[in-house]
Amino acid sequence: MIDAEHYQRVLGDELRKLRRGRGWTRKELNAHLQSEISLQTLATYELGTRQCSVVRLVELCVAMDELPQDLLAKVHSRVFTEEPGRVRVDLRRVVEEAGPELTPLRRWAEGRLRQLGVAPSRTRSSGGVAGSGAGSSASQTPGGGLGPAAGSASTPSQPSHAPASQSDGEVSFDFAALERMAELCGLPTAELVSHLRKLAPA
Repeated sequence: MIDAEHYQRVLGDELRKLRRGRGWTRKELNAHLQSEISLQTLATYELGTRQCSVVRLVELCVAMDELPQDLLAKVHSRVFTEEPGRVRVDLRRVVEEAGPELTPLRRWAEGRLRQLGVAPSRTRSSGGVAGSGAGSSASQTPGGGLGPAAGSASTPSQPSHAPASQSDGEVSFDFAALERMAELCGLPTAELVSHLRKLAPA
């Protein structure tokens, strides 16, 4: 799964590093382009807040004497630092920083941390913990997967091939587990992934 916003930010960062590597300002880069691009547009490309078309990306690469495939290879290596389709998160950060839209995930993370014997640096006072009562949206199963939610007829457990949490409280979600947690949270899977990337291990 590709997080489009994250990909654009990384692409923009690589374009900025490439320009700075040549010792150019955006104005100097603009002078080497064959088409008219405003300095503001170049800035939004580098910030990753504006999508860059394939033709425009090639034009930028040619101007800076970089093969487009080499630039994209750098972006790919940064975006997919883990096994494709998996997202790694720090469960302690989930417990401490997750917003109300991620309450089911936070409750599950609390139960998972208790199972691992890892205490968060501070405990959220609201919302309860996984499996603590009827209000819990995600319970902790003996196998450590995503168990049935209270009041939910069938929430499948996390697949057995998903790696177990590390002793320091980090866990890697595969796509199937992400889909189930997104359903529990009532979010599109892509939106959940965007939230989780902000809760990645430091």
